[in-house]
Amino acid sequence: MADIDVDMLVIGWGKGGKTLAGALGRQGRSVALVEQSAAMYGGSCINIACIPTKDLVDSASKRRPGDDAGAWFTDAVAGRDALTDKLRARNHEMLAEVDTVTLVDGSARFTGTNDVEVTAGTDVLRIHAEKIVINTGTEPAAPKFSVDSTRVFDSTTIQHVDPLPERLAIVGGGYVGVEFAGMFSKFGSRVTLIDHGQTFMKNEDRDVADAARSLLKESGVEIVLGGDVRGIRDEEGTAVIDLTIGGEPRELVVDAVLVAVGRQPLTDDLGLENAGVSVDERGYVTVDEHLRTSASHIFAVGDVNGGPQFTYISLDDNRIVMDQLGGSGKRSTEDRVAVPYTVFLTPPLARVGMNEAEARESGRSVLVASKAIADIAAMPRPKIVGETHGLITVLIDADTDLVLGATVFGIDAQEVINLLALAMRQGVTASELRDSIWTHPSSTEALNEVLASTKPLRV
Repeated sequence: MADIDVDMLVIGWGKGGKTLAGALGRQGRSVALVEQSAAMYGGSCINIACIPTKDLVDSASKRRPGDDAGAWFTDAVAGRDALTDKLRARNHEMLAEVDTVTLVDGSARFTGTNDVEVTAGTDVLRIHAEKIVINTGTEPAAPKFSVDSTRVFDSTTIQHVDPLPERLAIVGGGYVGVEFAGMFSKFGSRVTLIDHGQTFMKNEDRDVADAARSLLKESGVEIVLGGDVRGIRDEEGTAVIDLTIGGEPRELVVDAVLVAVGRQPLTDDLGLENAGVSVDERGYVTVDEHLRTSASHIFAVGDVNGGPQFTYISLDDNRIVMDQLGGSGKRSTEDRVAVPYTVFLTPPLARVGMNEAEARESGRSVLVASKAIADIAAMPRPKIVGETHGLITVLIDADTDLVLGATVFGIDAQEVINLLALAMRQGVTASELRDSIWTHPSSTEALNEVLASTKPLRV
């Protein structure tokens, strides 16, 4: 293969990288985009993460008690695969049609500050680039306990488990573990969620965490707190988990195990030392507020830079780098205010800004407005769709009337939280939200009633 020289090299086809490649290519700049796996064209989000998992969550939520669990799951996985195939093909097409973008299959490794070798089988392509973007993302972290079992999966491989496990254990009580627990319980598995910590959903207020725990329990999920897994082994067609709970040894026998103990960066094989690119103690590429690495012509975007691991953060990383390359150069990670997130339970749980504990610690005079979804008379949508779990809480600065944070746990939470985040960024007051005109029936109109019920936050 002939060597090539480009203005920009992007390593990895994630959200930030592919958006940069397309934008720069359409400006007429020469771009090479390297991806080591054809199954990952378009990045993690559309292939193994956000889109396919939410498609499965949606399918699981629609299963009725009389529907055959195994058949329903098989059909859901087929639908998931059809969707990701379509999105992957379209993502490839969107860049392939840009004349100045060269798509390269293979594994990239730095050989110098501006030089990368890409290996595909016995072929080697050398790329020289003026600017380089590292966008290799992360992968599920390996457990620290011993695993001697063919029935152990990670968050990627569990999406194609066959057959649907009657008994599923999930090791890890983070948001990935919680989301999969809700999903598989809806599909019909008996789920045991093992959390090493003593506090369920420790980053949420207790009333929110308790409501989420009750929701999961209602779906049949058993939650084990303080569970210390020592190992997983196969035995007579099952997986046996050896663990201790409160210091007492236990065995849990299941059909499959999902290990969801975090993620780790894909940086080990990049030869970053050859380019003078530094990483932190966990292997994430270190960057400044403009996403420049220790080599100033090399940027790192998306999960690999150790920031919040959300697709929409990767998209904003793209905006910051584009501003560095051809804008004012002022946009930075420090501009990010009121970034929301959603845990896709059924219904979803979303939050932005402070929780109650953080509000108390802030030293402000704080008002709180909170209501259970089932008690919000002015919000009939949950009753219409038959989903009345959850609650809404909004925290307000008593002196300025500005929103400090909010939790929306209920139908359409992933949409309502975006409105509240925008209000926080733009300085819209709680009174303006309370007195605004919203469509009916909708979930947004809950703000009329919830924000009319403010009271001082207990210290």
